[in-house]
Amino acid sequence: MTLISAGAAKGAVEALAPILRRETRAEIVATFGAVGAMKAELDGGAACDVIVLTAKLIDALATENRILSDTIAPLGAVGTGIAVRDGDRLPDVHDEASLRMTLLGANAIYLPDPERATAGVHFVNVLRRLGVERELAARLRPFPNGATAMRALADTGRPGDVGCTQITEIRYTPGIALVAPLPPGFDLTTIYSAAVMRSASDLEVARKFVTLLTGPRSEAIRVAGGFNM
Repeated sequence: MTLISAGAAKGAVEALAPILRRETRAEIVATFGAVGAMKAELDGGAACDVIVLTAKLIDALATENRILSDTIAPLGAVGTGIAVRDGDRLPDVHDEASLRMTLLGANAIYLPDPERATAGVHFVNVLRRLGVERELAARLRPFPNGATAMRALADTGRPGDVGCTQITEIRYTPGIALVAPLPPGFDLTTIYSAAVMRSASDLEVARKFVTLLTGPRSEAIRVAGGFNM
């Protein structure tokens, strides 16, 4: 079964893959990345049985009659947060002033694609609103997606470095600690949905996986990973 998915769902998908394999003998061939990049993969003709994107993009695909509308189901909502390496001091980001001070004091700031990733686009707008975009431009470390950004922060980051991406991507990256969600007024919560593509090669397995990913059997996994029901 082929899956194209926003990076926010990677942890849940990987946790559920053994269950799908045990119950159907199907293996998941998954591609994860920034929402914009994954939509481009799909539009470019990439094979896909199940798609996981923002609810807004899933609804657009339904309007285009590219997915089976009766299979659309939400995974939950995901906040955007600030991260540091495990063991580093947790900075204060509880309001506008403290967030601004923390970012100005960072040696480097790791983030997902500022043009195609949901959290990356939002974070650049946060920097603009805080009035620090130009001052911090040389310290920004953009990566193709949040998972890659957090992996780089864990592997090559230094004390005083911070990251910003979806909370799910922070939580499933070993070596990274969640500081807190972005403060009120600068926060972002994104709802993700899954659906079966109309062109799916095995509709039965695809439907079963969407039910598994979005249903009660996986709720504890999604909550632990950062989804809010």
